[in-house]
Amino acid sequence: MNMTKKTGLLYVGFGSLSYGILATVVKYANGEGASTALLTFSQYLFATVFLTILAWRISKSEKVLSKYSMPSKVLKLKIMLFGTTLGFSSCFYYLTIQYVPVSVGIILLMQSIWMGVLVDLISTRGANVRLKILGALTAITGTLLAANVFESSISPHPLGLVFGLLAALSFTSFMYFSNSLGHQTHVIIKSKYLVYGGFIVVLIFWNISIFESFDFSDLLKYGLFLAIFGSMIPPIFFAQGMPAIGTGLGSIVSSIEIPFSVLSAAVILGEDVSSIQWLGIVVILCAVVLINFKKI
Repeated sequence: MNMTKKTGLLYVGFGSLSYGILATVVKYANGEGASTALLTFSQYLFATVFLTILAWRISKSEKVLSKYSMPSKVLKLKIMLFGTTLGFSSCFYYLTIQYVPVSVGIILLMQSIWMGVLVDLISTRGANVRLKILGALTAITGTLLAANVFESSISPHPLGLVFGLLAALSFTSFMYFSNSLGHQTHVIIKSKYLVYGGFIVVLIFWNISIFESFDFSDLLKYGLFLAIFGSMIPPIFFAQGMPAIGTGLGSIVSSIEIPFSVLSAAVILGEDVSSIQWLGIVVILCAVVLINFKKI
C-alpha cells in the first residue's frame, strides 16, 4: 500500500468518524435544552460562513486556478440544488433520534446501503446483480437485528422509522448527486455550494421554529462543533480520500461510522446496546464488504 492510499484511508476514515458523532452530540444537546431547529440552523450557518471564507481565499490562488476550473452559473445552481439533499438528510436524521435511540437512528440512516445498491443497479444496468442483491438482503437482515425488532418489548416509534428512512433516502441522493458533477471544481468551492443548498432547505424546513427557540449560547456552544464535524470535514475529506482508495474500499472504510456512532451513544448517552444489536451491526458491515467485493 503506497503512501497515497494510506492517506486516502485516513481521510475517509476520519470523515466517517466525524459524521458518526453528530447524532450523539445532537441528542446530548437536546437533553441540555437546545432545540433541534436551532442546532440544525447553527450547523449550516457556521458551515456556510467558514466555507465562504475558505472558498474566497482559494479562488484568489493562482496555483488553484491553474489546476481547477471555476464553476459556471448553471453548475453553481445544479450543485446547490443537489445540496438540498444534504439539508434534508440532516433535518430528517436529527428528527429521527427524537423518537428512537441513536443506536437505532444510525441503523435507519444506513439503509442508504441497500438504497445505494438499488441506485447502482439502475445506473450500471445490472452489473453483478446477484452479488449486490445478496449484499442488500444481508444488510436488511442486519438491520432487523440491530434495530432489535425481534425483541417483543421493543416497539420503535412509527415517526422515528419514517424520518429515519427519509434521512436514508436523502443521504443516498446526496452521495449520488454530489459525485455526479463538479469534478473539475475545487472541493472547497464545491462543498460551499452544496452547503448553500442545504442551508436553504434548513431555513425553509424549520422556518419560525429557529427563532422561537433561539439561544445565542447554544448557537455558539454546539453550532461550531456541528458545522466542522457535520458539514465541513465529511464532504471535504471524502472528496479527497475516495479517489485515492476507490469506491469499494471507501464504502467499507466509511461503514465504521456505524459502530462508532453506536459506541459513542453507549458511552456518552448511556444507551443500552444488546449483543443482538452488535451482531446486527457486524452483519451490516459484512454486507458492505459483500456488496463491494468486486470493486476492492
